[in-house]
Amino acid sequence: MNDSISTTVLLIAFSLLLAALILAFTRLLKGPSINDRIAAMDVISIVVMGFILVYSVLINNAMYFDIPIVISLISFIGTVAVSTYLKHKNG
Repeated sequence: MNDSISTTVLLIAFSLLLAALILAFTRLLKGPSINDRIAAMDVISIVVMGFILVYSVLINNAMYFDIPIVISLISFIGTVAVSTYLKHKNG
């Protein structure tokens, strides 16, 4: 009984993460400004981290918990780099 409930909750989490990914990707494509697109890229990286963590819980394996840490570091460095570039470009 408990296993079926947890699997259902994880599938609902996958569904909600997929909806968030679609909305963020739409904002990435249609974003009227570059700031919207940068924010959409951050949201996409967060959603990907969520997918990895939910999948890790689903298969009951903690081996994948390190991957979101690396993704978050790369995403942060990328956001700072793009922001610095835009600051100097418009500067």
